[in-house]
Amino acid sequence: MAWSIAEVARMSGVTSRTLRHYDEVGLLPPAWIGSNGHRYYEEADLLRLQQILLMRELDLGLREIQAVLDSQVDQVAVLREHHRRLLKERDRLETLVRTVGRTLAELEEGKDNDMARINRPENLFEGFEASAGDEAEAEARERWPEHWEQARQAREAMTAEDQERWQREVTAQMIRTAEFMVAGTPVADAAVQAEMHAHYQGICRFWTPNAVAYKGLAQTYVDDPQMRANYDSIAEGLAVYQQQAMVVYAEARLS
Repeated sequence: MAWSIAEVARMSGVTSRTLRHYDEVGLLPPAWIGSNGHRYYEEADLLRLQQILLMRELDLGLREIQAVLDSQVDQVAVLREHHRRLLKERDRLETLVRTVGRTLAELEEGKDNDMARINRPENLFEGFEASAGDEAEAEARERWPEHWEQARQAREAMTAEDQERWQREVTAQMIRTAEFMVAGTPVADAAVQAEMHAHYQGICRFWTPNAVAYKGLAQTYVDDPQMRANYDSIAEGLAVYQQQAMVVYAEARLS
């Protein structure tokens, strides 16, 4: 079964113009083009489009998305991680709905006495979660204040083009590391360690960690929920693999 470009646009909410652009850049070619010049898509193409939209939600650029889709990374594992994150966010939003509803009811019942009906203030904040990025930044600022300030200044000096290019480099590196992991390459392998050397050099653009600091940074890839989710969205288990590879590098090259 196949669907025309107009039908795919209607189903997905992606405009026909965007679908044609995806075809032009090689990200989502149609299954075939009819004699009338219209593009037609099959089920596999719809599944690929879903993956594209999911990764767009993660703010990945089209080049990074194409690299993920064209690599040997397990697409089922990627989709499973997206599903897990969506379920977690759904549960959090449901909790927030209950929190706001409860607060409204208590305020309406006791509006003459303002907050008199809120006998458990902690209930006001159920469902809210602190920003993982803020927590990680605060921890880095506390543990390595001089390095944190150096990194902050380096980031602020970057232009928008610099930041985009840096993000592309980071994503491409994550994909290459994921390919090693999927292939079963040990973290101590020379090729993996060469990738970690490139990773370390990238970090040195902002600050220069010693062995202890680099191991500490490696641990945040596992402990920080947002960082771990970013890596595991490329391939399940990538955050742990990255952390282990960084530890080996630190002990071999930085100690």
